[in-house]
Order: sequence, then C-alpha cells, then structure tokens
Amino acid sequence: MTITELPFGSWPTSITSESVVSAAVRLGEVRVDAAEVYWSEGRPDEGGRTQIVRRGVDGGRVDLLPEDMNARTAVHEYGGAAWWVRDGVLYFVNWADQRVYRIERDGAPVALTPEPETPRGDRYGDGAVGPDGRTMVAVREHHPVGGRGAIDVRNEIVRLATDRPAEPEILFSGTDFAVAPRLSPDGTRLAVVTWDHPSMPWDDTVLRVRELATGADTVVAGGPGESVQEPRWQPDGSLLFLSDRNGWWNLYRWTPGGAIEALIEVEAEIGVPGWQLGSARYAVLGDGSIVFARWRDGYDGLAVRHADGSVTELDLPFSAIAAIERAADDAVVVVAGAPTTEPGIYRIEFDGPVVRTETLCAPRELGLETADVSAPEPISFPSTDRTGAPRTAHALFYPPASSGYRGPDGALPPLLVLIHGGPTAHAVPVLSPATQYWTSRGFAVVDVNYGGSTGYGRAYRELLRDAWGVVDVADCIAAARWLADNGRVDPNRLAIRGGSAGGYTTLAALARPDTPFAAGADHYGVADLEALAAETHKFESRYLDGLIGAYPAQRDRYRELSPIHQVDRFRSPLIVLQGTEDAVVPPNQSQMIVDALRERRIPVAYLLFEGEQHGFRQADNIRKALDSELSFYAQVFGFDLPADEKIEPVTVENLAPGAR
Repeated sequence: MTITELPFGSWPTSITSESVVSAAVRLGEVRVDAAEVYWSEGRPDEGGRTQIVRRGVDGGRVDLLPEDMNARTAVHEYGGAAWWVRDGVLYFVNWADQRVYRIERDGAPVALTPEPETPRGDRYGDGAVGPDGRTMVAVREHHPVGGRGAIDVRNEIVRLATDRPAEPEILFSGTDFAVAPRLSPDGTRLAVVTWDHPSMPWDDTVLRVRELATGADTVVAGGPGESVQEPRWQPDGSLLFLSDRNGWWNLYRWTPGGAIEALIEVEAEIGVPGWQLGSARYAVLGDGSIVFARWRDGYDGLAVRHADGSVTELDLPFSAIAAIERAADDAVVVVAGAPTTEPGIYRIEFDGPVVRTETLCAPRELGLETADVSAPEPISFPSTDRTGAPRTAHALFYPPASSGYRGPDGALPPLLVLIHGGPTAHAVPVLSPATQYWTSRGFAVVDVNYGGSTGYGRAYRELLRDAWGVVDVADCIAAARWLADNGRVDPNRLAIRGGSAGGYTTLAALARPDTPFAAGADHYGVADLEALAAETHKFESRYLDGLIGAYPAQRDRYRELSPIHQVDRFRSPLIVLQGTEDAVVPPNQSQMIVDALRERRIPVAYLLFEGEQHGFRQADNIRKALDSELSFYAQVFGFDLPADEKIEPVTVENLAPGAR
C-alpha cells in the first residue's frame, strides 16, 4: 500500500464524526433472568435515550421500551441502575417523570409509583426485587415542593409493591445519602450503604444491616477513612462487600454474629468510584468461586478467586469491565471492551481450567485495518505533589495511526492532552472512536490519570485532597512536557481538552503563567469554584470541601483557584462547548469565561447546545462538537481539513488573520 505524506492533523480518515455516532450505542448494565439476557443501550441516533434490550434463548433481540420512554434515573444527577428484571418482568425508571414502571412480557408500561407533588420530584433507582417477588426496594431521592435546592433534598430507601401502584413505604432514612439497598435471602434484613456530607462515596461510607422487624441497625463496616460498596447477600445469610480498608477496594465477607473475613486482597482495585448507582464488579458462581474485575496499572481485567482461596488471572483480551452478572452456576455475563474493540457483551463459561467465551452483543464493525487503530500505551512520568515534592504520575498514550498517511520527515505530531471528568475517575483503555477520530488524523493523544484518579489505590486517589487545580494541572503539564522532551510530540503544538472536571483542569492549566499549551477545549467545565459551591446539586454540593477546602471558610482559596479570577493570564485560544440543560455545571459557568475572554480579546469560540445535559447524548450535537473542535485546532495550528468531509468552520473570535 502506498503511504502518502501529509501534515499532521490533515490526514483523511474513515473515522469521521458521522462514523463516531452512526449505529453507536453506549452499553450499560446487564441482567440475567433465567436463560434470557437483558442490557441497556444509550442511543445517540434516538436523541440519546436509553433502551432496554432482551436477548432470548434463540439469540433473537427485542427492544422493550416504547419509543416515547427512556430508562434513565436522575438520582444524584448521574443516575445508574435505572432498571431491573425478575421472572420476565421489567421494572424501570422513566426519564421524563422519574416514576417506576412495570412491563410484563409483550405488555404496556404501568406506573407503580404515584405522581409526585412537583414534576420529577421523586426520583428512583438501584432497585432490587425481594425474595418473595411481591415487593422491591429502591433508592428514592425526594425533592419537596418549594424546597431550597440541595438543602432540602432527602435520600432514603423505600419498599414498593411489584404488581400494582402503591404508596412507597420508607424503610431507611436519616443519612444524607443511602444506596445499594439489598434484602437478605429470608427478607428480614436490609443491607444499605450510607454516608453524610462532606464525604463522597469514595471517601467514607458505612455498610449497615437493618432488622426490618425492629428497626435495629448493625454497622458492619466503614467509617472515617474507609469506603465500602457493593453489598451482596449470599444464600447462607452472609454478606459480601467491597472495602478499601487495606488501601485498595478488595472483597470481604461478614457473617451475622461473626468476624469480617478477607476473601480477596490484591494490590488492585476491584471497586470503582460511586458516581453512578449499581456498580457490579464481582459475581459468585455455584461452587463458591468468585469472578471479579480489577484495575491494575491503568488496565482492567478479569480474575477468579477459587473456593480454596487461590486467585487465577484470566487470559482474556478485555481491558475494561463495565459490569459482571452471574448467568449460571458456571458462567457470567460481562460488558467489556478492549484496546482494539468497543465494548460488547460476552458470556464466559468455566469448565474447570477451561474458559469459553461467547459473544452475545458484538461491538460495531468499524472496518478499520490494524494500522488504523492507535492502541493505548501505559506511561509513567515524573511530576510533583501539592508541596512540590517529586512523585510519579500515569497516563495512556495514543500515537497517531493510519494505514495510508504519515507526517512529513522530521516533523512531530500535535498533542491533545485529554483530561477525564470526575475528577475522581480514570482513563479507560478501550477503543473509542471519539479518540481515534483524532489519532487517525495525525494527532497524538495522552489520556492522563493524574493524582486523584482511581485505579491506583486510595493513597493515589487522595493526592487531590485540598489540591484540585494544582496536582491535576501539574500532571497534565508534566505529561505533555515529558512526551515533548522524549521527541514524541511537537512542543509548539500542545493542546489540552476535557469535560466537566476536566474542563476545569483545562481552564486552570491555561491560566498558568508557564503553561505549555497553545490551545484548549473546555467542555462544560467549571470556571468559578465559588459559584459552583453555591449552585450545584446535592450529591456534589460538598465535594469541593475535600478538593479545595471548606466553604466559606476557605473562600479566598476558592477565588485563588478559579480560572474566572485569572483570566488576565490567558494567552492561548480556547473553544468552549456547553449544554443548555446542564444541572451539574450550569451554563453560566461557560458563559462567564467566554465573556471574560471576549473582553480581553483572547481568541475564543463558543457553542451552546440546546437540550443537552451534562455530557452530549444527541447524535447531531456529538458530531457538531467534534467537527467544530477539529476546525478550531486547524485554524490555530495551521493545517487544512479533508475537503470530502465538508466540515463547517467554527468561528474563532479575535483570532488574528494569518494566525495559522
């Protein structure tokens, strides 16, 4: 094959914005009911709604929700676990009204929860049908009429009837947050994970067991300095759960009246940060062995803890596991992806030492040659903590990749420093067309797991305590400089981009006097920390206490670290993208930074997307955001766009003629 030389950034590619969204789905949770498998699909081509799919014994698939319904909960704003299944009956939370519905096989949806006093005032999620099948438990987030925002929102655990509309019965309340309600096999006990402000679920949580007959609580695990999650009752009445008491989210077992026993202790993270409800990172098979996922050195993988306590790593290609569900005594179903494939759904069967894998929902066929795919390379590089002391940070590096094009001799590619959201989250080493959109055009991308990211243990996660806007910025700058110093990217064409918390880090990095970044892209990021502390939703309303300091006692520090108060330092062009209905980072955060840059004549582009929330879900908007950002870089860095894509140029205000 002939290799054509073209400037980096201008390479023609089959990974266009249209291909990124065409037939794309976001696979979410998976459930197994008898021999049938159910999963959720977020569909950009359907306005971003979530559909539930049932795969029958014969392999046929059926969409279960009517076209006007969307299985998505607004609990904690980030949702998760918006549907569950028992005996062929689907229960789900509808996005429009946040009520719980029941759908029998081939039937119509029936509302089980009452119409709230205020629209969407009662939000449900994380449901589980009880042992008797007649009732279920769920999280309810209550927003009262005339409430004062986050102050008056009440989170509790309720019991609902499964077969008829009924008034919910409150089983647990009194803490700021309560999640993961699970009934014991005999239905007499309720396990629930709770926490109070200012903690977040990855900081300090408590696992409680409530005796439903008496209301008496037993604290099983957790407290200051310990994060507990994913309780699962076992047939013998014991309770499994994840805890980071040893510095890593590992697996433990509690027996009523007995001691806590460590089942899996490894220097890897089985748990994940509780941004969404309903994480599922392990499953128990019929012989007592446990299949679990674990993050280590930036990559995820599967392993088995055998009944004798030994652990075997599975030789499977997966690098990120979104969910694990028991499918039979000897099998699990997983949602998993790999560096060269998008996530799919797989059945994994264990027959002694033999492991067989069956594909239930295959990833999209993107038609790419091996040379067109940039696989992530884990890298570690020197950086500093908030005191300036040296330490090591981590990232995933994606070099440019194309089967038909290369850059000019002696030239180096531009670099996009990608910052994940959260900030308590991590980069995911799975094939992402949205990342390959850049690498297949001649960009290098580095996805930074800065200090504060998950997957490296509690100590690494806590590096961001009282240091947001410091440690994350230092690591992003260090990653870019390390790659430039090692001759892998062009030091004069470094850009930084991120969404939400990553948008804040983008702005904070561009406000540094010594910033190496020649351009930036802020997707619904935070410009004013003080305003965010006052305006955001309940779940994150005290998040900044740990990241910045208590407010208003530390008001000066909030102002010091807010990009809006540092706009006089901005020199590099910026593109800002924002949704009009964002309840997590309000649109005024984007508007204020754009207005400030306009006033100072700094080059800026601004796109506001009607109807989008926190993160873009609609196909047309995803396309527009990608192509506009590419057009922005083309104008700033000086390369031509492929003519056949017909990308509409974005307007960059204040960009000097001939700047390219």
